[in-house]
Order: sequence, then structure tokens, then C-alpha cells
Amino acid sequence: MSLDVEFADDNHAFLHSQEFKDIKSYAHEHLLGRIEELGAEFGRWSRNSIRQFVELELEGFVRLQRIPINSREAQLIVEALTKELAGFGPLEDLLHDPAVEDILINGSSQVYVSRRGVLQRETVHFNDNEHLMRIVRRILAPIGRRLDESNPMVDARLADGGRINVVIEPLVIDGPAVSIRKFRRDPLQPDDLVHLGTMDAAIAQMLELAVKARCNILVSGGTSSGKTSLLNALACHIPGTERVVTIEDTAELALNHPHVVRMESRPGGFDGAGNVMIRDLLRNSLRMRPDRIIVGEVRGAEVLEMMQAMNTGHDGSMGTIHASSPRECLYRLEMLAGFAGYQGSEVSLRRQIANAVDFIVQIGRLSSGARRILSLTEVTGVTDNVVAMQELFRYEPQSLPGGEERDRWISLGIAPHSSKIARLRNSTPGRAAPGARHG
Repeated sequence: MSLDVEFADDNHAFLHSQEFKDIKSYAHEHLLGRIEELGAEFGRWSRNSIRQFVELELEGFVRLQRIPINSREAQLIVEALTKELAGFGPLEDLLHDPAVEDILINGSSQVYVSRRGVLQRETVHFNDNEHLMRIVRRILAPIGRRLDESNPMVDARLADGGRINVVIEPLVIDGPAVSIRKFRRDPLQPDDLVHLGTMDAAIAQMLELAVKARCNILVSGGTSSGKTSLLNALACHIPGTERVVTIEDTAELALNHPHVVRMESRPGGFDGAGNVMIRDLLRNSLRMRPDRIIVGEVRGAEVLEMMQAMNTGHDGSMGTIHASSPRECLYRLEMLAGFAGYQGSEVSLRRQIANAVDFIVQIGRLSSGARRILSLTEVTGVTDNVVAMQELFRYEPQSLPGGEERDRWISLGIAPHSSKIARLRNSTPGRAAPGARHG
């Protein structure tokens, strides 16, 4: 065993020992007393200055209390205390780990993270719920959001583009429930999704054609299935000459486009005043001369405004929706429109949906954690009072000897019926539609 491995094992053992917890706790109390003496001056220090302060104070504290630790162990305590005073404590490393997608905290002793779609329990934890709440309030402080008994739920966008959701007692029983969703600093491109196996080249080509032809697209899937990442990637095909307006509850989209107006809904105050809903933003966006409107997630009354926009000259609009299949996606649109107070007949509503939506991209997260496009379906119209669809591609993994599976998408060999795609083909001679493809 190499020295590096031995040191790593020793560090891990010390960091999770009761001795480390006790020394850190006592030293932290000592530091808080010194910080109180410094007053406002401490708040102006840089992180490097805080680390130097911690090193000096810990050295004196260890010598005075005659604590038997070596220099390596002292450095580990210095790093932990610096994170406590200048960062986000036990969450610091997880927040900076690019492989971590979600951080899920169930009380002070349970921390789970999602990497590549798979949840794993982490060894880090908080001293108690008070410690957890101190870190949560430090995260929320720059956002200006209040969290207390009168406002026990917070859903907010972080400065780095991520999202945090916190629920505290009395709404949760076993301590604060914290969910942090992280987003890539460099959003995935369509070629990246092909490389990662989310889709194959034929589907990528068809989606590029659909976006450039200004087809209206809904990305359907479950929680954490990759809907937002796919929407970001599809937006790469929007011409740079077009004006795009994005509307979200919590801003998550990071479109790689030169002309984007990002709008975010606003929750009401303590008395409900000042509430601005996605529906309000969608109505206003129609007066902003958008070429395309992208709704981060369709989940309420805004469905009526979205369909109206898609039907009245804002072709090429896109959005995501929670649904388990393309057909279920259409049922959900009908249900949301009904909740929004749609006054017309069922047949009229289905005609509006069929005229508004051109393609539904169904994406899912497999048991392995991998995200895959499960279906690419075209909405073709209304037949016998039912919205008609045709599936262009379907995900059917191939079973290999030994029980392994290989990704495979089946093309049903059907060319899209959309007149928008036909117009694009006519304007770009020589471009053929993606053909039937097996493999």
C-alpha cells in the first residue's frame, strides 16, 4: 500500500472519529468567542484571512488545552473550521463536486447525493438540526428568503443557477428536509447527449430539423429524468437572429443563445400580496415581441396561454411537462386546461392541443440512473375526437448474452407529416429526413 493511500485512509478514519467531532466542537466554540470580540471587523475578512486566523487560534487552543493531535490532524480540523466559518460546512465539498447532481438532506444525520442519476448515502453529517439550519440560513442569506415557523417552506434559485428547497418543522417530523439541485456551468450540447447515450444520431438529427422548422415541442418525463438538460440542448438549434423568452417558476434554463429574456415567477409575501404567476408572465411575454417562448415547466393554468401562443404565430415554442408517456402528456394538458377554467367543448380543446403541439419527446431515467429518450412522437391531428399521434422512434434496449443490455432506438420508418418540416425541406434542397434506422 502506498503512503498516499495510507494517509487517505488515516484522514478518513480521523474525520469520522468522535475525537475529531469533539475537538472541532470545542475549537468552534472558542473561535466564536474570539469572533465576537473582533465584531464587525471579522465580516470584512477574506477566506484566506479567515483560514490564517483559524490556524493561529487552533494552534494556541491545542497548546493551551494540551490536546494530543499531530500536524496533519490539526490541518484537517483547520479545513473543517474554515468551511464552517467562511463556507457551507459539511456541504462545502459536495457543492463544489461537479459529479454531484442533487443533494438531499433528511435531518442532521442523513445526507444523500445523486451522481449520474443514482442516489447514494454520504458519510458527511451535521452535528444537530441547529447546525444544519445555520448552514441553510447561510445559503439563503444572499437570496433574501425568510425561513421560520410562519414561513416553513422555501423554494429558491441559488446564485450559481442551482435550486434549493427547504421544509422545516412543524411540516416535517424528523428535522429539516433540504433538497439542492445543481446544474452544470456548461450546459450539455446535442452532441454531448449523443455521446452520453441519451439519444442516437438519427433522433438528434430529427430534433434539430424540428427545432429549425419552428415546430412546437414538449419534453415529457418524470422528476430528474433530464427534461431541463434536453431543453437546453434543443435550444442550441434556435437561430441566433431570433428573440427567445424563457418563463420558469425557478430559473433553471441556461440557453446557449445570444438573445434570451429570462423571466421567473414570484411567490407572494406573508399576506399573499405581490404573487406573480407563470400565467401572468406568459401573458406579458406576448407583448415583448418574442420569436419563441420556452416555458420551463407546464403545470398549471398557464397551459391555456401557452397553447394560445403556439396557435397564434409563436411557432417554435417549447416546454417541459411531468408525464409518464406521450399519451399521458396529452391527458395532462387536457386536465390542466380544465383546472384553468377552459369553457369550450372537449373536442374543441383537443383540436387546440393538436394544433399547438407538433412533437412530444419522452425522456426517462432508467434503474441504472442513465437518462434516455424513450420515444419521439409526432402529433398529427384529431381523428374521431381523439388526438392522433405517430411514434417516429422508440427506445428498445437489446439484450446481450450475460444479461447485459445495449442501447437501441428503433425507427418506425415513418416520415413526419408536419407541414413546417416540409417547408424547411423545400427551402433547403438536398436535405433528406432521417431515414429508417435499426441499431
